[in-house]
Amino acid sequence: MQLLCAPGGRGGAGRRPGPGRLLAAAPGDGLGRAGPAAAPGRRDCGAAAAGAWSRPGGAGGPGGLAPPPSERPGGAARDRNSHAKPEDNGAKVSEMPLPQKKRWVSMAKGLVLGALFTSFLLLLYSYAVPPLHAGLASTRTPEGTAPCSPAPGEPEALTPANGSAGGCQPRRNIVFMKTHKTASSTLLNILFRFGQKHGLKFAFPNGRNDFDYPAFFARSLVQDYRPGACFNIICNHMRFHYDEVRGLVPPNATFITVLRDPARLFESSFHYFGSVVPFTWKLSGRDKLAEFLQDPDRYYDPNGYNAHYLRNLLFFDLGYDSGLDPGNPQVQEHILEVERRFHLVLLQEYFDESLVLLKDLLCWELEDVLYFKLNARRASAVPRLSGDLYRRATAWNVLDARLYRHFNASFWRKVEAFGRERMAREVAALRLANERMRRICIDGGRAVDAAAIQDSAMQPWQPLGAKSILGYNLKKSIGQRHAQLCRRMLTPEIQYLMDLGVNLWVTKLWKLIRDFLRW
Repeated sequence: MQLLCAPGGRGGAGRRPGPGRLLAAAPGDGLGRAGPAAAPGRRDCGAAAAGAWSRPGGAGGPGGLAPPPSERPGGAARDRNSHAKPEDNGAKVSEMPLPQKKRWVSMAKGLVLGALFTSFLLLLYSYAVPPLHAGLASTRTPEGTAPCSPAPGEPEALTPANGSAGGCQPRRNIVFMKTHKTASSTLLNILFRFGQKHGLKFAFPNGRNDFDYPAFFARSLVQDYRPGACFNIICNHMRFHYDEVRGLVPPNATFITVLRDPARLFESSFHYFGSVVPFTWKLSGRDKLAEFLQDPDRYYDPNGYNAHYLRNLLFFDLGYDSGLDPGNPQVQEHILEVERRFHLVLLQEYFDESLVLLKDLLCWELEDVLYFKLNARRASAVPRLSGDLYRRATAWNVLDARLYRHFNASFWRKVEAFGRERMAREVAALRLANERMRRICIDGGRAVDAAAIQDSAMQPWQPLGAKSILGYNLKKSIGQRHAQLCRRMLTPEIQYLMDLGVNLWVTKLWKLIRDFLRW
């Protein structure tokens, strides 16, 4: 790099160089370096040259640069002549200051490295997330679908109204079909605590906190699975495959799941998963949910990546085709099949009543179903749907709406059979016990934003690009009697899974990457 001092104003297109202006030229010295005089700004020409060329060794010295023209014989004259028209020397004048040039080079390198890193993440994610199976045939395990043998002493059949019988035994074999955005994380915590308390055997996923969702469940996905293995509790996210699940639990296992008003579920799912559904990126308005619901067919691509999150998600999670025509007779057949397979379908909107029915069905104690609401979002993070948008969301998720209406009706028939007055008493007792535990366990008595959570072990998993999920701070001074129960009730899903010894290497790696990139 050669430095030229030229007279005149600021250089630029159609303008002459200014007086005292130091210009960078590139005669091909190959060094790619410039002295301090390369900085932009007006300086005395002689001083600039002296600053630029003062290197030890002079001409031919270690600096590898010739001395300024004024120090060579006849240098002053030649200096004037050579600087009048620098292009006569074959030098091309660069008008970009060197710091700016270096900045652009750094940005280019950053873009290349970013592209390489993003490619690596995509490869990793494609390995971690399985392809979406359209059919069930490929998920069957070689040993067939025969159920495992129950443990000695385990009762063989479920009796109706289990809790009404004075000498009932607690049920310990449970399949919980964990649906999305339905308070299922709260119910999951209840099952974790019960299983841990009684030393039960869980069927856990391997590497992740779900069974390779959205692929169909297969027994081979269970951590440390061996043919013929039998488990007490299955409760992590999956796309339900009845025969595969049935083969892991004793014949007397209780099947439960939870549903939610489809319009509210869609709203929650849109805000939580929308950023990882590419077709939503086309939405440009401030209220993307409202824009989508005005004309969903314009944006929705049933074959798009993660599209299942934004239409009939309950139907999809339960293992059915979420794109069925509502008039197809299979829709009603699937709904009746769910009714045959599941002993209890809970409703998120009536969670306390649902837990009372569950406690009765499983013959559990009140302490077994105590809970704090987990994985809840800030109220401001999810605006409520208006009347028109609510109707549009319900119509868009019509299969889920039919499913919900069916089980909403059956739920209240169960409440009637249980007894409304009895239900009211037991719900009041549950809420009183929950309130007592809140005062004992929770610092400040309420959920807080992620930024206010003091213990990383209490930090819930956050959606991509937002920190809208609330968590809790455990009180510093809790009596020995309640210390363990408080911590378990407040522990988020991922941390609880690790406490139970689950291998979550994919989830942990993804968390490290997100933390590093501040996603």
